[in-house]
Amino acid sequence: MERVRLAVFVLGIVVFCGEPFQDRKDPLPLVIWHGMGDSCCNPFSMGGIKKMVEQQIPGIYVLSLKIGNSIPEDMENSFFLNVNKQLDMVCEQLAKDPGLQNGYNGMGFSQGGQFLRAVVQRCPSPPMKSLISFGGQHQGVYGFPRCPGESSHICDWIRETLNAGAYTKLVQEHLVQAEYWHDPLNEEHYRNGSIFLADINQERGINESYRRNLETLEKFVMVKFLRDSMVDPVDSEWFGFYRPGQSKETITLQESSLYTEDRLGLREMDKAGKLVFLATDGDHLQFSEEWFNEHIIPFIR
Repeated sequence: MERVRLAVFVLGIVVFCGEPFQDRKDPLPLVIWHGMGDSCCNPFSMGGIKKMVEQQIPGIYVLSLKIGNSIPEDMENSFFLNVNKQLDMVCEQLAKDPGLQNGYNGMGFSQGGQFLRAVVQRCPSPPMKSLISFGGQHQGVYGFPRCPGESSHICDWIRETLNAGAYTKLVQEHLVQAEYWHDPLNEEHYRNGSIFLADINQERGINESYRRNLETLEKFVMVKFLRDSMVDPVDSEWFGFYRPGQSKETITLQESSLYTEDRLGLREMDKAGKLVFLATDGDHLQFSEEWFNEHIIPFIR
C-alpha cells in the first residue's frame, strides 16, 4: 500500500509539472555585444534583438553588454576605448555573472562580432558554446563606411590618407576602428602596428591557447550582408579579404594563409562542420524578424 501511495505521489508531481524533472532544461543564456555607435539597450537595435530572442525562447537570460557606467559612455567607448581594455572589462563581467557559469551563446553585431570572437580566444571561462557574428569584420577593414575604395578614386584616396596615421601609437591606443584597420598594401606595416586584430588573427606568432579555445565552439556562425555599404571589403564578414599587395581583388577564407596554415583552427573547424556561412540580401545589419527567427534562433535555442 505504501508503494502505491508513493507511485501516485510521484505521478502527481510529474503531471503537475508537465514533465519529469530530469527532462526540464533552462535555455542557454545569450550574451550580446553591440556595434560601433550603438549601445546595449537601444530599443530600436539591441533592445529589439533582446525582445525578439525572449519572445522566441521563453525564460532565456539575455545579457546585452554595456561598456561603461551609462548608455552615453557605452556609445562613446565604442569609438574611443582601447579594444583590449574593453575585452578585459567584459571578461571580468562574464566571469562574475552567476547566470553564465554553465556556459552561454554569443551574438556580436558588426565590430561586436570580432570582439566576442576575441573573448572566446582570450577568456575561455565561462565557456561560449556558439558564436553568431552579424557583419563582423574578422579580417578587418580597408575603407571608409559607405565609400567603396575599389570603385571610387576619391574613396581610394581617402583610405590611403587614413592609412598614413592608422598605426601610430596614439591612434591605435585611442581609436577603436583603427585597431581593426587592415592595410593589404603593406602587410608588414599592419602586422607590426595593429594592437588588436593582428594579435587575435595570429599575424605575429602563434598563441596555441587562441586556437585551442576557438576550436571549443560548437558552432561559429558568420552572417554576411550582400549589399553592405559599411564594411570594405564585405568579404571580411566571412573571413575573406583583399589579396595581399593590392586593394581590388578579394580572396576567400579558404584561399587565405590564415586557413591554409590553420593558424586559428578554422580549417579544422570547417572540416568538422562547425563553421556556418549565412548570407542575407541587405545592407549592414539589415534583416527581418522572420529571417532572424528562421535562420538564427535555431543556433541559440
